[in-house]
Amino acid sequence: MTFTGTIGTLCLFPLRAIIAVSVALRVHPNVLTLVGVLINFVAAWALAVGRFTLAGFIMIVANIFDFIDGKVAEELDLRSEFGGFWDSVMDRFSDISLFIGLIYLYAQLGRTDYVIITALAMMFSVLTSYTRARAESIIEKCKVGFMERPERIVLFMIGAFTNRMAAVLWVIGVLSIVTVADRIFYTWRELNRTRIGAAA
Repeated sequence: MTFTGTIGTLCLFPLRAIIAVSVALRVHPNVLTLVGVLINFVAAWALAVGRFTLAGFIMIVANIFDFIDGKVAEELDLRSEFGGFWDSVMDRFSDISLFIGLIYLYAQLGRTDYVIITALAMMFSVLTSYTRARAESIIEKCKVGFMERPERIVLFMIGAFTNRMAAVLWVIGVLSIVTVADRIFYTWRELNRTRIGAAA
């Protein structure tokens, strides 16, 4: 086994244990999803009071639940369309709460500029998810762009642990704008391609 493989196995071991316990207790995956959101609310509070390192650790715990809910659903054969919908909606609550925590912090510090930057990053992060969901109601797939939720969460953690949240917000904001624009253009192109193909 390679060194990186060993690290991956060691990291997965506690997750497998949590999954096994959740399955044994038959904890519903939707409950695990909700717990993850509530923990992210605590992370948002930590961001709001400027305790970035604490927020980073809390986000790690919250994302453990975000990771295991799908695994538990699979093990218990409880996958459903509503479960996917529930998970997606709860993800938006988690994401937005973190931005709100930062907006509160910057408002308290009198940094109007970063209140605006955070609000814009939040808006385009939500639009990143919305444009894909809306596009995939009229075309088959729209997974272009590179600022998905996992990337945002990783960047939030980097910002928290390095105390460079302001810089991270710029990165999230700019890349989210590019991703939204890319998805709009891709959807327009695919719809025109379909129309031209039908006409031919």
